[in-house]
Amino acid sequence: MSDGPERLLMKISAQALEKSHRTVQSYEGSAREYNAIVAEHPLQPEIADAMRRMMQFVPTGGTVLEIGSGPGRDADFIESLGGVVRRTDAAQAFLDLQAERGKKGELLDVITDALGGPYNAILAMCVLIHVDRAQIGPILRKVFDALEPGGAFLVSMRVGEGETNGDCHTVYWAKDLFAAQLQEAGLRTHWEMERIGRNEEAWVYFLALRPQ
Repeated sequence: MSDGPERLLMKISAQALEKSHRTVQSYEGSAREYNAIVAEHPLQPEIADAMRRMMQFVPTGGTVLEIGSGPGRDADFIESLGGVVRRTDAAQAFLDLQAERGKKGELLDVITDALGGPYNAILAMCVLIHVDRAQIGPILRKVFDALEPGGAFLVSMRVGEGETNGDCHTVYWAKDLFAAQLQEAGLRTHWEMERIGRNEEAWVYFLALRPQ
């Protein structure tokens, strides 16, 4: 029997919650600046390809949960491919930005909140990098529970060691160690990609499936 949301919350350390809160507050203050930076760079072909791969597992009109929607560009792209996106973010400032252009989003903290569902797919781009290492396992189990059997999970993580503890808490993962976390949560890796992003940052992308 899986743990309910209340029990999962009890297992989260005060330190992890404080790091998460600090990161969310950082985005609350910099959302418009972040949006401007994103707007200056077109959607990279390899990232668009990753989302197309995810959408191969989503029927027309199927539901996609986006965790950490940010300015909403990835959600826009998913919708252009026929998906129905539940846009969520832990920062109200990002939801306000999307509302200004007619896009509705909801507050959702992936660490403390239930994910709802079931969904045909879940998208988490550039967001689980801000999750305390000890909370990745419980979150991936929530992802598993929120997916339909055969559903897809697309996630991107920063590659490296250790973590940074400034205003924006960032955790780095070795590719094989994160892959093991996916497997332990019951998610089967279907495809993966490594790429170098802006500022020479190393990223890894996983498309993982909940078995039928």
